[in-house]
Amino acid sequence: MPFFQNTCKPKGAGGKLMVRMMNAGHASLAKWGLSHVNLRSGGSYLDIGCGGGANLKRLLQKDSAGHVTGIDYSEVSVRTSRQLNRRAIRDGRCEVFQGNVMALPFPDVSFDAVTAFETIYFWPDLRTAFRQVYRVLSGGGTFLICNESDGESAGDEKWTDIIQGMRIYTLPQIKEALEDAGFTEIRADQSGNGWLCMVCRKK
Repeated sequence: MPFFQNTCKPKGAGGKLMVRMMNAGHASLAKWGLSHVNLRSGGSYLDIGCGGGANLKRLLQKDSAGHVTGIDYSEVSVRTSRQLNRRAIRDGRCEVFQGNVMALPFPDVSFDAVTAFETIYFWPDLRTAFRQVYRVLSGGGTFLICNESDGESAGDEKWTDIIQGMRIYTLPQIKEALEDAGFTEIRADQSGNGWLCMVCRKK
């Protein structure tokens, strides 16, 4: 498998290297994205496409009384996330599951907030996936999307050519799919270097 295909679904030795690279390389983006949300103390959070688990750790730090769940469809990502957050897992504050956003294995209204960092590029149907997110969110819950590419940069096509199954969505495309799923109060922020952050709420 070509190395950069591991951004989609990390596998094997290349996948292990990729998730470590993503943990480090996406740190600034993740901190910027999390600055757009306020988390109440003792909340319950879900990070979809948790990769190497760095953002699970950040959520645990942002709410020291909260509980964080990660889900990823890559075995390598799940193992790496569990290893990185082993202390929080031992303490009962974190869980990591293997699963797919298209059929989230959680009951309705399970989480106060859901996050998705650098992952919606690989969701095969945004509307179906966003409806799943809407279902597992509690009323008034927050959904945060954070992308390094906003679909308007000249270099975006390079990555979609290299990585099979990747699609970079524009702000209007994401907003339309969020509205279709029922989300309201949709706010967007775009950085000068092409980063895109969107925050919305369940009714």
